[in-house]
Amino acid sequence: MKQDDARPPAQGGRQDGELDAVVRQRIRGLRTARGWSLDDLAARCHLSPSTLSRLETGHRRIALDQLAPIARALGTTLDQLVESDANDDVVIRPHRDEARGITTWLLSREGAPHGVTVAKLRLTRPVPETLRVHPGRDWFTVLSGTVALRLGGRTILVEAGEAAEFSTMVPHAFGAHGGPAEMLCVLDHDGERTHLGPTGA
Repeated sequence: MKQDDARPPAQGGRQDGELDAVVRQRIRGLRTARGWSLDDLAARCHLSPSTLSRLETGHRRIALDQLAPIARALGTTLDQLVESDANDDVVIRPHRDEARGITTWLLSREGAPHGVTVAKLRLTRPVPETLRVHPGRDWFTVLSGTVALRLGGRTILVEAGEAAEFSTMVPHAFGAHGGPAEMLCVLDHDGERTHLGPTGA
């Protein structure tokens, strides 16, 4: 097979033609989102504007050696350009832990940038008695209700619309105050393991 006839590998049983169409749409969408003309992208990936035009419109088959420089120029990766567009993982379903009084929606996917986890929590429990310590920092904003944050010897009430950020080397725990509360958290690896794991606070 000539290299110009190479196609990105099909994902999840998709037909080559379907995946080609998705890749072409992504290239054009990323280019236009940056306000670039075909000439602009061509200059950045060292292909001719006519070649890019034929790639985007389907008049030329996509070659693997063309995709890599196009991906770099567009600020993405080859994997992201050719990943499946199946939407079976779009819906994020909650994990309910009745014993701990916490419902969790993991909003970030595995392999999220910077190694952080973004999660929405619904708390029905009061502040746990046990305070925990782990490396790093935690950040959260309260979406509804009031969250009681125990931080060392202090108890801080964080209301809806307010946010908190603190060193997790200070013994800490949080829970609902005066009724259920919902919060959006950004946690590093240690924070995820401590607060979202089965043995979390």
